[in-house]
Amino acid sequence: MSAAVIDGKEFAARVRARVAAHVARLKADHDLTPGLAVVLVGEDPASQVYVRSKGKQTVEVGMNSYEHKLADDISEAELLGVIDRLNHDPQVHGILVQLPLPAHLDSDLVINAIDPAKDVDGFHISNVGLLGTGQKSMVPCTPLGCLMMLREHHGDLSGMHAVVVGRSNIVGKPMAQLLLGDSCTVTIAHSRTKDLPAMCRSADILVAAVGRAEMIPGDWIKPGATVIDVGINRVEREGRTKLVGDVHFDSAAAVAGAITPVPGGVGPMTIACLLANTVTAACRATGLAEPEGLTA
Repeated sequence: MSAAVIDGKEFAARVRARVAAHVARLKADHDLTPGLAVVLVGEDPASQVYVRSKGKQTVEVGMNSYEHKLADDISEAELLGVIDRLNHDPQVHGILVQLPLPAHLDSDLVINAIDPAKDVDGFHISNVGLLGTGQKSMVPCTPLGCLMMLREHHGDLSGMHAVVVGRSNIVGKPMAQLLLGDSCTVTIAHSRTKDLPAMCRSADILVAAVGRAEMIPGDWIKPGATVIDVGINRVEREGRTKLVGDVHFDSAAAVAGAITPVPGGVGPMTIACLLANTVTAACRATGLAEPEGLTA
């Protein structure tokens, strides 16, 4: 068996096209331009690259991009003041604080200071609670992207056994909630799960989100299963840095029915879903119809 490769780049391009079309309609019919504000604290190189990419793609789909680059020694009170101003700015429909923050800042306090309706990362405790109880919420971007790809590949997910390897607040837990919402039977596994290989082999859908390079080999995969690899790990190979996932791609692809590659799988969907969430937030704030196919 040779797995079908789920092309995240191509899928993300289609999501961005749908976002751009909806933004164009909002502008033409309602004189509304969704706005995304990204707050970057400090000089972390990876964060800077990511923020630039977010800003570029925001503008490309026709939305307004507002970047707030702050010194790494900013006080907590000053940062909270910036967030408060953005909360009250009617031109800003989505707010994202780029993580990680410098050690002297309380990330939970900062994230929970964002207006939940503008929390396009879906990390605010109110959105976590709404998602967990099956109510309308802002959904974390990476799990949302995974769900979109699974829905397109399978159509109906009802009754499938999904195993999520990883229990982070950013991916593992919200991914499990989304799969439950689509009527999967869901197991959350992690590093202390007894007989983790057997647990993985039971999965019709296996979502790997542990952050350990190539931890899951092909012989942990159920034949024909769909594998969603969220991991992005940098490893040294033959004197060069290479990106690999949490799944050993070659051996898994020989067994699985479908698999996402790293890079080019889940990664591109994260920013695409951030843009989708911003449009959704703008529509909810103004009482307009939400874009179809871009929410959970």
